[in-house]
Amino acid sequence: MFSIKYLGFPFPLFVTTLHMVVQWGLAALVRRLWPARFKPDVNPSKKDYATKAVPTAVATSLDIGLSNLSLKLITLSFYTMCKSSSLIFVLLFAFLLRLEKPSLRLIFVILLITAGVLLMVFTTTSFSLGGLILVLSASFLGGLRWGLTQILLKKRDMGMNNPAATVFWLAPSMAVTLSITSMAVEGWIRVWNDPFWERVGIFKSLFYLISPGFIAFAMVMSEYYIISRAGVVPMSIAGIFKEVSTIVISAWVFGDHLTELNIIGVAITITGIAVYTYHKYTAALHSAVPLDEHGNPLKEEEAEE
Repeated sequence: MFSIKYLGFPFPLFVTTLHMVVQWGLAALVRRLWPARFKPDVNPSKKDYATKAVPTAVATSLDIGLSNLSLKLITLSFYTMCKSSSLIFVLLFAFLLRLEKPSLRLIFVILLITAGVLLMVFTTTSFSLGGLILVLSASFLGGLRWGLTQILLKKRDMGMNNPAATVFWLAPSMAVTLSITSMAVEGWIRVWNDPFWERVGIFKSLFYLISPGFIAFAMVMSEYYIISRAGVVPMSIAGIFKEVSTIVISAWVFGDHLTELNIIGVAITITGIAVYTYHKYTAALHSAVPLDEHGNPLKEEEAEE
């Protein structure tokens, strides 16, 4: 989409804004088709929406927007290396928001996995300070984003305790945030006057710009389901396992070259994931108090339910 080798549309923030509109429309459609499951009886109050939903939406939109914007300045390999730091920020905000119980073992496991990912995707590549700052900022906001999202998915009194409802209420604020950022950074006059529209054609252009929004909606719904059932840290680690699987299968099936350093990184990452699984298992096994599905202690009223 953004590379000059292919479509060459140099406005990632504008594209992401369109995706948010698509996601809102799809969430609204899902709520209309299956209201019993995806349309709670309550809606968030104006105060709750402004103080809880909007900060989550802003963090989410800037995470996605800055990530896409960075790809204009850096290679995909360098992006993946830098984005691996998001796991550290996810853990940090999980501790700060009391979604995970602080543990030296857990901190060690996260650092181990992060180091493994860095080695796994390490390659000689060009360095860009601007791209690095964008990705690290996105990683920081990503940690905040997922922590706040997990809290929202527990808010039955706000009517955001299912993925479709959460997307429905967050997407408008995300679209507004991204549109303002896009107008300031990219300039919509430049967007509409870009030769891309004439070169590709209006209908093909709209297809290429809008269709990824459907894929993004399915991905976000899946992520929200995982967070609601397992928690933000397991979701992030599952994403790392997906990267490991992709790299291993690419090397096995398509013959992609892996250096010795990359292979060591894969081994370290798999070891870290195994240690994390063992950590959660032993925490649940030896706990003297009731635990939720994340392995965290339940409050007394929740345990009684």
